[in-house]
Amino acid sequence: MSTVELRVDERIATLTFNRPEALNALNREVLMDLKKHIDDLKTRSDVSVVVLTGAGEKAFVAGADIKQMSAFSPLDASCFADFGQSVLFGLEHLPQVTIAMVNGFALGGGCEIAMACDLIYASEKAKFGQPEINLGVIPGFGGTQRLLRWVGPQKARELIYTGNMIKADQALEMGLVAGVFSKETFVEETLKIAGQIADKGTEAVYRAKTALREGMNTDLNRACLIEREQFALCFDHPDQKEGMNAFLEKRKPNWRR
Repeated sequence: MSTVELRVDERIATLTFNRPEALNALNREVLMDLKKHIDDLKTRSDVSVVVLTGAGEKAFVAGADIKQMSAFSPLDASCFADFGQSVLFGLEHLPQVTIAMVNGFALGGGCEIAMACDLIYASEKAKFGQPEINLGVIPGFGGTQRLLRWVGPQKARELIYTGNMIKADQALEMGLVAGVFSKETFVEETLKIAGQIADKGTEAVYRAKTALREGMNTDLNRACLIEREQFALCFDHPDQKEGMNAFLEKRKPNWRR
């Protein structure tokens, strides 16, 4: 049985981290299974949105497998971080919109996985953090850099230097998550948003994602050039004419799939 399970339903793929007995902790096997699914999904035209979540009621991903990491040499640690970072870059660059559906603990590598997604939605019982400092180490899968970009330097430094966990409402307040829902409606509400995105034209969503991702890490002039390029490329796809004609004809667009 895979440690990361894939299910596809109505253009929405759900990836479920499936080690509930270990709070879905990351080890090399989990990362390899995640990479296999990412490599598969990036070529699938029948998937518009990818939702990531954790099995069980306690955790999305509660961090890395400390028992495995405790025996690492510096070279082992470097190789593990290199592999983890490459997997998360693959996740970040998927053509589909990615949503972290955080049902419990998203700590360490779990928080890093969530931040490699386009959107994060949380159950009211979710908790986030980069607690690596409490183990005498620092985040290694991009946490120091992505957290800066999600919440700004002051909050990122505070969370990383203290190793403190924050609750879902605190994560919402600082902009780490896009929404918080009750544990009863959490899955339904998150999948509702996923469905709204999946119902849009795939090409335009991809162009928007590219502009947002590539523009975030450059200056405004370059970012606007990236936007202009992606905007223009929309007009080389049938969805542009279909979307505009549907608007003028007051009907629902029939997007090319």
